[in-house]
Formats: sequence, C-alpha cells, structure tokens
Amino acid sequence: MADADRPAVRVLIAGAGIGGLAAAVSLARVSEIPDLDIQLYEQAPELREIGASIALSPNGMRTLERLGVHEALSDEVGFRGPSGIPQIFRHWKTNQVVSVDTHTSVTDRRHQTTRFHRAHIHAALLAHVPRSCIHLGKRVARAKASDDSVELIFDDGSTAAGDVLIAADGIRSKVRQSLLPDYHLTFTGKVFMRSVFEASLVEGKIPDLPADAVHWWGPRDNFFASKLGKGQYTIVGAYEEARPAHEVDKTVAWDQLGSVSFLRERFQTWNPVVKALTEATPSVRLYPNYVGTALPTWLPAPRVALLGDAAHTHGGAFAAGGSLALDDALALGLAFRHVVRSGRAGVAAFLRTGRGTQHALELYDRTRRPHVARLLDIVHAQLQTDPAVSRSPEEQEEALMAKLKSRPDTTWLSEHDVEKALRDEVAKREVQQAGNGGSTFHDSKL
Repeated sequence: MADADRPAVRVLIAGAGIGGLAAAVSLARVSEIPDLDIQLYEQAPELREIGASIALSPNGMRTLERLGVHEALSDEVGFRGPSGIPQIFRHWKTNQVVSVDTHTSVTDRRHQTTRFHRAHIHAALLAHVPRSCIHLGKRVARAKASDDSVELIFDDGSTAAGDVLIAADGIRSKVRQSLLPDYHLTFTGKVFMRSVFEASLVEGKIPDLPADAVHWWGPRDNFFASKLGKGQYTIVGAYEEARPAHEVDKTVAWDQLGSVSFLRERFQTWNPVVKALTEATPSVRLYPNYVGTALPTWLPAPRVALLGDAAHTHGGAFAAGGSLALDDALALGLAFRHVVRSGRAGVAAFLRTGRGTQHALELYDRTRRPHVARLLDIVHAQLQTDPAVSRSPEEQEEALMAKLKSRPDTTWLSEHDVEKALRDEVAKREVQQAGNGGSTFHDSKL
C-alpha cells in the first residue's frame, strides 16, 4: 500500500446508504486528509434508499448543515411540526395528550426535529458524492484487515483494497460479521408496518387529524403518524409478534410487502383518528425489529471502523438512528482532521503507514461509542420489563400511563454536540498525556 503513485489514504466504505454517504462527505470536506481517495461499495444494483420515513433530531440537522448538505434543511424536503414540538404522545383509546417532547437548546428553526422520506434525505446526500466513486452491485462477502491494508471481497469474486475500511453496511453488516463472527442480534418481539403516501389522502379528510407528529401508545402496540416533506405522509404501526424469533427470521424479511388488512384489523379498536388513518393507508411494508448489545469496540480490526447501524443496532429507539449515523460520520471526519493538524510535517506518510489512521479511528471510537452505549443500556433495560400481556386490563392501563408520564429525558441524545464531545475527548487525553510526562503526538495514542 506504499506505492509512490498511490494517494495518501484510500478509504473503502461498505454501504452507500445514509451513513456511508455521510461518511464520504465528512471525509472529503472535514478531514483535511491530503490526496484522499474515497470509494463506496453498495450491494444494490441501483442507488435508492429502501424504507419509509426517517426523523432527524437537532443534532442530525446541525450535522447536515456542518457537512454542507444545506438543501436538506429546507421546508420543501423535510417537515417540522407547526407547534415546534418534536413529537406529541397520545393515549391509544382516548386520544388524550399525555406527554410531549421538547427542544431545549434549539434556536434555529431549521434545526428542529425534521421528518423526511428516506429517499429524499438520501438524494440530498448523494448530490454531494461523485457518482464515479460509487460502485453498485457489490455485495460484500467478507472483509480482511492487517496492519498494512484492508480488503473487501465481494460475492462476484472481485476485490477492493485500501488503507481504511468504514463499515456502513447496516444492521446485517457483512464486515462486522467477518471480523466479529460471535456478535448476534436479538429480535425485540416487535414488527413495524410502515407506509408513505401522498398527504392529500388524509389531509382535510380525517376529522381532528393532528398537524404535528403524533405517537399513540397502547399497552402492547404503538401507532405513529406525521406529515413529511414534499407533500408526503407516513404512518408506522408497531405490533407485538407472538411467534418466536426463529419463525419471524424465516417468514418476515426486511422491507417485505405486508397486509394492509392486518394493519386495519390490528388497530380497529383504537381511537377514530388512528382507525381512519389505517383505512386511508394504501399499503404497508414490514420491518422486524432487532437490537444488538453495546460493542466493546467499534474497531474490530486494524484500520477498520464500524459506523451507523453496523456499530449500534438499537432497534430504532427514540428515532435516533439517522442522527446517530450522521454524527458518527462527522466525528470520523473530525477525528482525522485532528490527526492531520497535529501531525505537522510528514502527515501524509504518517497516515499511510497506518499510525495516523489508527490514531484517528481510536479518537472516533472513544468519542462515539460511550455515548451510544448509554442509549443501548436504556434500550436493553426497557426490553427487560414485564410484558403487558401478563397483566390485567386495569394493570395494563396503569402501567401505560405511568410509562407515558415518566418517559426518560433524551435531550442528551437529540441535542448532542458531537464536535464538543470530540474536543472534550482530546482535552481529556491531553491532560492524561501531561500527567505522563507530556508525550508527543507521534509517540502516543490520542
């Protein structure tokens, strides 16, 4: 990997979804790596983002702005509720407002929680990545890494070699599976029925349809509805799947077409607004919900880093996944920038030999992993609660109201400042180094 005509750093990114594209933009615009070569490998034969809606909280919106993806902040592409409230929580039967989310440090309206069709935010990021560096139809079979290089091996027999590998290939990451074969996901017992359709199907046609994003909670199931950008509307019905995990794995595939009749039947006893929304929904697609435990490291091998769902499959809790992936991407670029600026003379050689790249990846890991581990702790604690089905109706109602009224404050998550977090990590390490005799950048890990 040290040929004279080689660029300073060749970065391979597995996955050209939201996380992979954001990583490419961040490395290109933020890292300040000289003579950088970025190559993305996507398993799909065409560039499109599967799924339905996605919410980005203030941290994600600020990161989009920091990355220069300004079109994603427009009111045309994304939807912000007219009240400025990120999300309203209502009772499944009475439609009573029980709780609301709030913003605490958001002064720019464009940074308020915003809801998109996934394809629209994907397209906004894609506009900032040269098409020539995206390779389609490249399904990763396995990944290899050594102290000197990284390599992706694809199902078609081709390979790609580089200096750094960023695994942004989702919850079923092949890179993670190759390098951490004992890591497994757990089915949460929930399946999400998602749909996106024209807002004209429901606006002005359903009495008392809320103008803001609303999440109705029931004892076992949940229902979410919101307008999106570009005149779209989304619903999400989450239901408790009675079948064991091994049966769900065999019969319910990610993004599989579901039954709208089942959606309507499942929510037929809910309040009139929810029932009307199910009747207006033209189709649904299914997404079984999985979580993983917090990884002890996001660096499973030399020169390799996990990013987005590949690093933290959290089951969609608090609709944080998109913003987490964006912040991961920004932290990655900032970590490399810190190494580049600290390296002074000879930074290109320092990066190519692997010492600089590993220092940057370690700074990225220390900045992001503890933050997301806190979220995963909350997710797994919630999964340990007694199932509602084991309680009487009265007990279910009491537990539901208590849960709604005591929802955790997640401002630390939704308004997280990733740039400050990285600066704090650097400052902490500098204090530690000073206590150890003031070792230099090149002699110590950041």
